[in-house]
Amino acid sequence: VQLQASGGGLVQAGGSLRLSCAASGRTFSMGWFRQAPGKEREFVAGISRSGGSTDYADSVKGRFTISRDNAKNLVYLQMNSLKPEDTAVYYCAASSNYYTLSSSVNYWGKGTLVTVSS
Repeated sequence: VQLQASGGGLVQAGGSLRLSCAASGRTFSMGWFRQAPGKEREFVAGISRSGGSTDYADSVKGRFTISRDNAKNLVYLQMNSLKPEDTAVYYCAASSNYYTLSSSVNYWGKGTLVTVSS
């Protein structure tokens, strides 16, 4: 399985960005994680294989939306109302188990940097 994230960039606080993750291979539950400078990697959002279930970290609920297009093997993270504390490298990830996605990842993609200026 290969995962390729894209869509990062520089945005002002209050702005929006959409990240995309292209996945090859079979369908997995998918998630987005992030790692800010000097901090540990943390779970951001997850989505089940069918797209029928989603989960979010409390820090992004109401601002971020995860979605997927299985026909195109794409997973998205729409990020609205961005804050400087959202600045991080964002990684997409694949897991064989949606319910343990936040703590158990089978495959990682390379990250994409999101910088939110104040």
